[in-house]
Amino acid sequence: MRITREQAEKNREEIVETASKLFLEHGFDGISVTDLMQMAGFTHGGFYNHFESKEVLAAESAKLAFEKRAELMAEAKDLKEQLKYYLSPVHRDVPSGGCPAAALAGDAARQPEAIKSLFAEGVEGMIQALESRLTANGIKSTKERRFIAVNLLAKIVGAIALARAMPVDSNLRQEILETNLRGALRDATRKKK
Repeated sequence: MRITREQAEKNREEIVETASKLFLEHGFDGISVTDLMQMAGFTHGGFYNHFESKEVLAAESAKLAFEKRAELMAEAKDLKEQLKYYLSPVHRDVPSGGCPAAALAGDAARQPEAIKSLFAEGVEGMIQALESRLTANGIKSTKERRFIAVNLLAKIVGAIALARAMPVDSNLRQEILETNLRGALRDATRKKK
């Protein structure tokens, strides 16, 4: 039984959406195509009707994850709210709905150049979003905004990655978030002398 082009596109979108969440939670190599397709509600055999390879799906799902992260960043009323959410226990504890930079940096480093390039575009978008928030905070120098944004992003991504790596009963999980939030807020409001 043939499906319509519209249904095929909907199916493809569902697979990418599911893959995006699963890759954020398990990494690119942490879930098989068979398991991924089953979670999306399709058979393994249908995978190649939609994608040339798992790498192609990984690239599309990472792009979607960065787009969703950008939407969330844009929803925050200001940089303080954005940083508070990013460095929250909710973000730490739910990687499937979180930041691809924090969830996939280690995996992306071991992927082909096409995925690394897409990952770099996503990270650049996050930096630019932070830069625009810093403009609203009164930091006028383009060079200083860029410096602070890159520095902030590296710190907050690292904080989430480290906090996720701690045992659930470790006090260090929360200390990492709280300490980095204080530091990020301080850095975001500093002005070059």
